[in-house]
Amino acid sequence: QVETETNGAVDLSAFCEYQKLAMRTNDGKTTKRLLECMLTCDMEYLLSQNLVYEDEQHLDLGGIFNACLGLSGEVGEFNDMIKKWVFHEKELDMEHAKKEMGDVLWYVAMMCESFGWNMEDVMQTNIDKLKARYPEGFSADRSLHRAEGDV
Repeated sequence: QVETETNGAVDLSAFCEYQKLAMRTNDGKTTKRLLECMLTCDMEYLLSQNLVYEDEQHLDLGGIFNACLGLSGEVGEFNDMIKKWVFHEKELDMEHAKKEMGDVLWYVAMMCESFGWNMEDVMQTNIDKLKARYPEGFSADRSLHRAEGDV
C-alpha cells in the first residue's frame, strides 16, 4: 500500500489484477509478428540450427515495440481530444476520453508485461522516487536542482 496526502493508504494490488485481466487480450505473438515483418526467413529453422538465439533476458521485444507504438498512438488520440476541447471549443466527451485513457492503461500494462514487471512495483518505484525528490511536496526549486543520479 502507498500513502498519499489526500486519502491515506492506497492499495496498489488492483493494478496487478488489472494487468492480469488486460493481458488476457494479449495473444503473446507480437515478437513473432515483428520478426516476420523484418525477416523473410524461417525463424523456427534458424532457432533449431542455433543460428539465432532467443533473448537471454526473456523480454518480449514485440510486446515492447507494440506497447511503445500503441502508447504514442493512444496518447495522441487523447491529446487531440483535449486540444479540440481547449482550442477548438469542442465539447469534451468524457466517456470517450475515459475509453481512450483505458487504452493508454492497456498499453502501459502491456509494456510492464513485456519487460516482466508488475504495475504495482512500477507504481511503487515511482512513488518512492517522488517522495525522495519532494519530501515536503512539490517544489519548483527542487525540480530545477535535482540531486545527482535523480532521474
